[in-house]
Amino acid sequence: MSTAETYHHRRLDCGIELVALPLDGRMTTAFDIRVLCGMAEEPADRLGVARLVEGTIGKGTESKTAQELTDAFDAIGAQCGSGVGRESMVFRCSCLPEYAERALALHAEMLRTPTFPESFYEVAVDLARQELTALEDDPGELSQKLIGPQAYGPVLGRHELGTAESLDRMTRDDVVSYWRRCFGTGRIRVAIAGLVDLERVTAALERMFAGFNAGQDDDRSGHPAVFSPGVRHHQKELEQEHMLLCWPGLKITDDAYPVQRVAVSILGDGMSSRLFTEVREKLGLVYWVGAWQEFPRHVGMIFMGASAKAERAEQTARAMLKEADRLGEDITEEELNRVKTGIIAKSQTHGDITQARTSELSSDLFHYGRPIPLDEKNARIAAVTVSDVRQYLAEHPRGELCMMTLGPQALDEAKLTGGDAEPRTEKAGGGNSGGGCS
Repeated sequence: MSTAETYHHRRLDCGIELVALPLDGRMTTAFDIRVLCGMAEEPADRLGVARLVEGTIGKGTESKTAQELTDAFDAIGAQCGSGVGRESMVFRCSCLPEYAERALALHAEMLRTPTFPESFYEVAVDLARQELTALEDDPGELSQKLIGPQAYGPVLGRHELGTAESLDRMTRDDVVSYWRRCFGTGRIRVAIAGLVDLERVTAALERMFAGFNAGQDDDRSGHPAVFSPGVRHHQKELEQEHMLLCWPGLKITDDAYPVQRVAVSILGDGMSSRLFTEVREKLGLVYWVGAWQEFPRHVGMIFMGASAKAERAEQTARAMLKEADRLGEDITEEELNRVKTGIIAKSQTHGDITQARTSELSSDLFHYGRPIPLDEKNARIAAVTVSDVRQYLAEHPRGELCMMTLGPQALDEAKLTGGDAEPRTEKAGGGNSGGGCS
């Protein structure tokens, strides 16, 4: 543990799990309230309801209208936001330290006593429908939505907007039902950092959340991913062919995860990465290209993505796969050290932002069940060697591949994978029953 930082981690009597990081010299306090429910908790015929809950829970409480709640946050200068993911919903806030307790109280009121006014519910549904329609004009987001069910399966692969059909059958009662079933202190994790009065924050949370559906608890078994390899195509008349490729990787809690993180960064993170220099700069095949990782709670997935002219799509895909497959053959100390320095520097500068530290604490609690000091994370990155990367790639080869293309031309799966399968093609406008990679 860092000698400069002291983490406080405890389960409160009210049921909330709290992690706090007092940071001397900060002028702000920030907190994340993570509720362990998300798209995976939605009924199969009510996809999109989690997003509607997140979007309407702040539109009025038993004692405040939506405008009064907004005014109360504005009166203390609180900067608030929220979002829904596959397995959790997060409400975040940063404010001046003297207003932290008031900001927590407003969040407690919002989470415990929402009224979900019918008028705001109807607006939220209408906005979701409009966003689904707009998604058809955003190839990057649409391709991520389409690959979700293939990468993660029908539950983890859901998209936050749901489907047009599920929105049509939704009612306000479905929103209320989801909130009653999923919200409670047993599923709430609070991360707070900055100028923190720990004992005062603890007492406030105990008081504010006492008795809030205390029987609700977190199911740490999580939701299994169902990976479906193969090349699939969504026909759409576009100037560029958009493509996403993915294959299973390690969980973020795996001992070898730091090695995987370094390897993926060498492959596709930034303008000095293999994909950028080889596929974009040398071959001139793509408008954009990159590689990244995604981590639902008990799953890891490695992604590559690019957009290219349709006539260059197959060449682009083959070039990307070539870079992924040759990484262990000629990795150099120079690029390894460059990537490690970049990761560590980014974590340290990112840590200067109080809200960023808070979000990282929240993520640690979600994945590891404890806070992980930056020093510990960076030491593991710094310890990665060339031989570690080669061993990781040898023990975790790419294996089966899932690929989604979006554009005017389907790719030949047999040419890409060496098999005899024909590409699976969807008509434009289809595929809205899928999930996203957000």
